[in-house]
Amino acid sequence: MGKDKPVALVTGAGRGIGRGISIALAREGFDLVGMDIIHEPDNKRSGLFEVKERVEELGASFFPLQGDVSSLEDHEKILRQTLDKCKKIDVLVNNAGVAPERRVDILETTPESYDRLQTINARGPFFLTQKIAKQMIKQVEEDPESKLCIIFISSISASVSSPTRAEYCVSKAALSQAARVFADRLSEYGINVYEVRPGIIQTDMTAPVKEKYDKLIAGGLIPQKRWGLPEDVGKAVVALAKGYFGYSTGLVVEVSGGMNVPHL
Repeated sequence: MGKDKPVALVTGAGRGIGRGISIALAREGFDLVGMDIIHEPDNKRSGLFEVKERVEELGASFFPLQGDVSSLEDHEKILRQTLDKCKKIDVLVNNAGVAPERRVDILETTPESYDRLQTINARGPFFLTQKIAKQMIKQVEEDPESKLCIIFISSISASVSSPTRAEYCVSKAALSQAARVFADRLSEYGINVYEVRPGIIQTDMTAPVKEKYDKLIAGGLIPQKRWGLPEDVGKAVVALAKGYFGYSTGLVVEVSGGMNVPHL
């Protein structure tokens, strides 16, 4: 890792939006710690080690780290190994998350599915952020000129209803509020906290419902009339991580092609 380059820790970096974020940050001068629950050093076709190759082609460093964001026991390991390798954390991107294993009507949502999504999508990032924030405070105390930030990747589902995946919506709404509260608490240290809300993004997670969303997009659901791409989210994260919105802690950035625009 370059001594003078900023270091970003990205959870869920092995695919989809996390991959797009990692590559975008690498392109803009960040070194990366990419964390994912799947850690397959021999797999260069997909996952962390494919991302590692793409990042290194851009001249950045990439440390692939195995970790489960839902495991509080893993959080200490994630912090320790990141500091052992990089000595600091300038940016935390809370990206890791899951969708329901089955889409069912809210009247049929099971406690098991609800608990799974809350644990991975909300509880895990909350307590990982708590741990990383304490480390960031130490860095600010050592160097008051430090420019550090935390970015939560939530979803338009934090504010848009989907009755066939209610537990996902509730977990993302919880994550959205976590971003707001951390922004409030950490403002005294100059650690900015942001929320990015992706819309319909072309990833493995949305692949099973591609036909449904193709029809909705063709029918006018998205004013910009296309799927979002992981790199669209990556560009938004870069703008926040580089400090272009330094006087905007708590900012919510929606990357949805205009789905947030009320229209007739």
